[in-house]
Amino acid sequence: MLAGFLPILAIVALAPAVPRIMAQFADVPGAATLVPLLVTAPGLMIALTSPLMGWAIDRYGRRRLLLAATLLYGIVGVAPYFLQDLTLIIASRLALGIAEAGILTVTNTLIGDYFAHNQRRTWLTVQGLVGPIFGTSVVALSGYITAVSWNASFLIYAVAFPIFLAMLFYIYEPAIAEQKEARREEAQQFPWGPVLLTSGVTLFSATLYYVYIVQVGLAFTEIGVSSPQTIGLLISVASIGVFLGAALFQWLSGRFTGPQMVCIYLLLLGGGLVGIGLAADQKIMTGFAFVQQLGAGIAIPALVLWAVSKIPAEHRGRGMGIWSACFFMGQFTSPLFVTAARDFAGDMQGAFTLLGVVALLGAVVTFLCLLKYRPAPVADAQH
Repeated sequence: MLAGFLPILAIVALAPAVPRIMAQFADVPGAATLVPLLVTAPGLMIALTSPLMGWAIDRYGRRRLLLAATLLYGIVGVAPYFLQDLTLIIASRLALGIAEAGILTVTNTLIGDYFAHNQRRTWLTVQGLVGPIFGTSVVALSGYITAVSWNASFLIYAVAFPIFLAMLFYIYEPAIAEQKEARREEAQQFPWGPVLLTSGVTLFSATLYYVYIVQVGLAFTEIGVSSPQTIGLLISVASIGVFLGAALFQWLSGRFTGPQMVCIYLLLLGGGLVGIGLAADQKIMTGFAFVQQLGAGIAIPALVLWAVSKIPAEHRGRGMGIWSACFFMGQFTSPLFVTAARDFAGDMQGAFTLLGVVALLGAVVTFLCLLKYRPAPVADAQH
């Protein structure tokens, strides 16, 4: 469960530090774009290598790759603390992305391997409930230690080392070979249609999901909040929404299909982003950040449950590798869309408003598609 949160930790831990990192490298040409990309650079490598990771775990197994990826994560994750050159830091972040690709693909695949559909719902809910507690603590800690040093937050990645040790004792290889033999006569082909649909929706959702995580610190500075400690505290308060969203997912996933949950979380994400963009003070901005985080708490477990339920065991690694690639391609491309939106709107809050409208339009399109195609109830679409 904690290992599955490591790829998100890679970006959450730096959210309060973005203004300080930007100030540290203010004399570097293009720093306004390079620093947010530094935060999300691992997403590029995840997008490029996750399909390969998926192929590898289907062919060679899950456990060894997960152990190697987690150890690498810890090593390259803390490396920027010892580096002063922006180029080298970005290089270490790219290496971190390779480790994250392995971790994310294996952990999501194991959710499908270890559990049946209703158990996956429960497991994803527990993961969603524990993750925000972990994440809120990390964001608050990051805000305080960033006030000490611009690069101190990179030390948080050392949490991978005790998680690696726990994996040695508790992670086991699932019996996929037996499942393949049991399904041999069915001659299962790779389910390209469902994989492309769920992964395409995931790419769109992730691009919007990471707008808040990467850029909200800059949105707070535009309304006069300059203290890293205060920014970290406000983000932590808003992050309570993720916890409540994860709890709400358990109820929603028992009553609605994957596409219906997509519509719900896009409404929350979009409404929150628009509110952040229009907020005039930190209280209002924090309130709408809470709304956005409520949608974020539903988004990831809903997308994972929808995707993993469409892929048979023998293809699950490759399918979730493609899903991971799309999710983290959204992480990498999100700052590019934010930059374009900021240039068009004139400031960061204007970018939040514009991209929030895009999310709301996505919810409308999803709703219209639901009216047209009328998907089967979730109880009939578990596999």
